[in-house]
Amino acid sequence: MMELNSGSYYIPKSNSKTPQGEDAHFISDNTIGVADGVGGWASQGIDSGEYSRQLMSNSLISIMEQVHFNADPMLVLRDAFINTNGQGSSTACILTLTNDKVRAVNVGDSGFIVLRRGCSVYPSPTQLHGFNYPYQLGCGIYSDRPSSADILEFKEVMSGDVIVMGTDGLFDNLYTSEIEKIIVDAEEEATSRGGKIDPNKVAQTLAEFALKKSLDPDNPTPFAEAQKENYILGKGTGGKVDDITGIVSYVS
Repeated sequence: MMELNSGSYYIPKSNSKTPQGEDAHFISDNTIGVADGVGGWASQGIDSGEYSRQLMSNSLISIMEQVHFNADPMLVLRDAFINTNGQGSSTACILTLTNDKVRAVNVGDSGFIVLRRGCSVYPSPTQLHGFNYPYQLGCGIYSDRPSSADILEFKEVMSGDVIVMGTDGLFDNLYTSEIEKIIVDAEEEATSRGGKIDPNKVAQTLAEFALKKSLDPDNPTPFAEAQKENYILGKGTGGKVDDITGIVSYVS
């Protein structure tokens, strides 16, 4: 039976009004999830981080109530959405590994990639209504519902594969090639010293590198390229300051 060995790291952006940030995540055996509260609610005095944290907490409750913890990602998402009563809105991505198959649901621009021997073999698609306007679950009349989620499946997962999940703060600032290099470097370092890989440390390396790039106005990033492609005023470089969540899971 395939298992996930997962670790995570979270860097909230500096904001005295929302010191916990707006991201949330969970790890429960072979099921992982991330959520990113939509910051636009702040103009109405609403902290979307409360919504995302409730969503992830209710996801964990749903998992524990399922038989043998054999989580159905869509059922988890629906349960969590129904039981989340906070104000605001949030993206959400929930993934589970069952035998040799990854099943996931995704609403918005959080997501994951599956890497094999250091190369991406499956990147999850994002859901956008428009540039920097992701699909989002929430209490608003214009918010999306779980029925809008992408239902994703990646078969034939192999031992040694690595799953990197994150919010847009990670993927807007790091290219896939940069993520691949960090994963490969971590594996090579572990091999050279004859030790085991700590997924928490790898997640920390990813998040801290994303933070560094987010603060650099001259560094090329996926977000800056997307701005240029959408004719948004900008020079095509620079990061996006945001909350950053990374989860790294090793399949064994």
